[in-house]
Amino acid sequence: MTSPRARARRTVAALAVLTSVVAVLGGCGIRPTQVPVDAGPAPSRVPCEVTGENITPQAQPQGVPVRVYLVCASQLESVDRTARIPDEKAADSRLRVAQALLGELVKEPSAPEHEAGFATYVRGPLVLSGAREGDPAGTLRLSRQPEDLPTAALAQIVCTFAESRAASADGSVVLGGPGEYAPRGYQCTAGTKERPDEAVPTLGALPSPSSSPS
Repeated sequence: MTSPRARARRTVAALAVLTSVVAVLGGCGIRPTQVPVDAGPAPSRVPCEVTGENITPQAQPQGVPVRVYLVCASQLESVDRTARIPDEKAADSRLRVAQALLGELVKEPSAPEHEAGFATYVRGPLVLSGAREGDPAGTLRLSRQPEDLPTAALAQIVCTFAESRAASADGSVVLGGPGEYAPRGYQCTAGTKERPDEAVPTLGALPSPSSSPS
């Protein structure tokens, strides 16, 4: 049978061990607790939103309101800008609108856009021209083959054009390059905006009007 003195020694030893554990936890900055703590998701440091408070009057140029897509937090997010589009009622207004939008995409983000986390992957020199003879209606040709552009840059161009008068009647964007490859129809989907670094959906190579069955 255990003597009272032995039980006392065991009790003192147990208290000493417990005190040591608590001291170690405290030294590591850890407070022992029996209640689980849910801190919630980590706060986002990238707002991806340009507020009116960050835009000064002199930073608002005269022109037509347009919407372009930039990359922010690995996704495409729209930004409202003002662009100069000469003679919007001209016969080639689709091309003029597309050229103005491309010019906005090539620009470096403004200071407020940069602070909000926006970036562009569209790099110049990049020139846009109209359809060639035999191209499908609404074709826009880039000075570089669309497939050779960074995937995010092509996604920016397609989604920006798709929500403007540069798009075809079905909402697709028909793009070609400087070579003889047939133009392709590109689509801006929800997946394109969420994952611009993945392949942009296409309708495949589009036949020229002369090759269409009669």
